[in-house]
Amino acid sequence: MSPRRVRAEADVVGRQDRPLRITVDGEPVDGIAGQTIAGVLLAADRLSWRRQRSGAPRGAFCGIGVCFDCLVTVGDERDVRACRRRARDGDVVTTQTRQAEVPRTRQDEVLRTREPGTGHDPSPHTGPGPESDTGHSTDRPGRKPR
Repeated sequence: MSPRRVRAEADVVGRQDRPLRITVDGEPVDGIAGQTIAGVLLAADRLSWRRQRSGAPRGAFCGIGVCFDCLVTVGDERDVRACRRRARDGDVVTTQTRQAEVPRTRQDEVLRTREPGTGHDPSPHTGPGPESDTGHSTDRPGRKPR
């Protein structure tokens, strides 16, 4: 964000912009009609509003809707790019955080795809089976590790 931004109360030109107020995580934030949600947040000195899996803060990165770093929830709509969505007076914005996903095991996948009552797995086995230290499957008959 440029250090040259002008807050509404310090604007000596006296622009006649229409003010608006959005709520971000329960906190009111003032902006000007025509600003994006990211613009309103940045003008309120909020440089980041979500965290990625590693815990690193994320906010506006590209500012043109390409990178998806600025995702928020607006009302009931998840994954809204804050840099692309114009703020509307009364918007209720909730910040998002990516949680680490629980890895699924191959056994869980097999149990979900078995045909009821047959015990038969209709899907082809594309994933690796039990592996040795070399990374090659050793439990299949006739198959030798490399």
